Amino acid sequence: MNSLTNLLIPAVLFFALGFLARVIRSDLRFPPDLAKILSIYLLVSIGLHGGFELGKAELGTAAASVAWALALGFGLPLIAFALLRLSRGVDRLNASAIAAHYGSVSAGTFLTAVAFLENQGIEYERYPLIMLAVMESPAIVVGLLLATWSRGREAGAASGARAEGGHLGAMIREAFTNGSVVLLLGSMLIGALASPKSIESLHPFTTEIFMGMLCLFLLEMGMEAGHRFSDFRRVGWLLGVFGVLMPLIGGAIGVVIGHYGLGFDAGGTTLVAVLGASASYIAVPPAMRLAIPEANPSFYLTLALGVTFPFNVVFGIPIYHALSQWAIRVG
Repeated sequence: MNSLTNLLIPAVLFFALGFLARVIRSDLRFPPDLAKILSIYLLVSIGLHGGFELGKAELGTAAASVAWALALGFGLPLIAFALLRLSRGVDRLNASAIAAHYGSVSAGTFLTAVAFLENQGIEYERYPLIMLAVMESPAIVVGLLLATWSRGREAGAASGARAEGGHLGAMIREAFTNGSVVLLLGSMLIGALASPKSIESLHPFTTEIFMGMLCLFLLEMGMEAGHRFSDFRRVGWLLGVFGVLMPLIGGAIGVVIGHYGLGFDAGGTTLVAVLGASASYIAVPPAMRLAIPEANPSFYLTLALGVTFPFNVVFGIPIYHALSQWAIRVG
């Protein structure tokens, strides 16, 4: 399988088109509220699909996978945020938005890893599919908590007093009542509770038009990223290093969890590593766009789509598979 061909998918190419449109100063523009409508659609569609997959699973058997998925979803953004703040090149709100992408998952990277395994005839456990559905929401919640805390720190610094919004209870309430989280979690609950037949009737909405809507969203986000790309160039080398280092850290943690925590073979462990290593460019960007408008999309989208995604597709997946095989050999 030629890994480079995995970059030539419409979603990635539409992001590149939007970016190019701004670089050449085209008059291409979206209607003012269309980006918000696309964000809402993507969150609802992803939630329904993930909830349906979760509803089909035998939760008793999959409980350990769900628990580890939640641990990854809540833990990886904290590691990412700490690394970004240690670099001193990214402010707190941008670090919050970027960190949320690295606790969530990239379905495109996951499917590429599945294709990698199947191409080599390697068997793999199915439980990582459940983990894929579970890992969308926790990272968004952590990102919003970090953003709320960051706003509180900035307000406190400006006033010389502790910000009221920094109270833990207020932060948690704000994170869980945020519109993006309500849409995603609510849609997941609906997808898990609704009958299979009724969910099937939504198939055209959740599946058939999904990629087209994603392409439109990434076209708009590409234009926004192109408009603000000068900000990325200002700290570009730092973010570039982060975009390669963070997936390696997440992948190594995923290998430990997949083999030692869940007892998977090399194929299943590779998929857990890919979940830990990938950065979301589907579910998290619309959530961050709605919830943290102060954050610069050229930071998180260029990192997720322009650095981490190609790194994982070309180099990362074989590395994670080799690490998985090594972990099994050494016991």
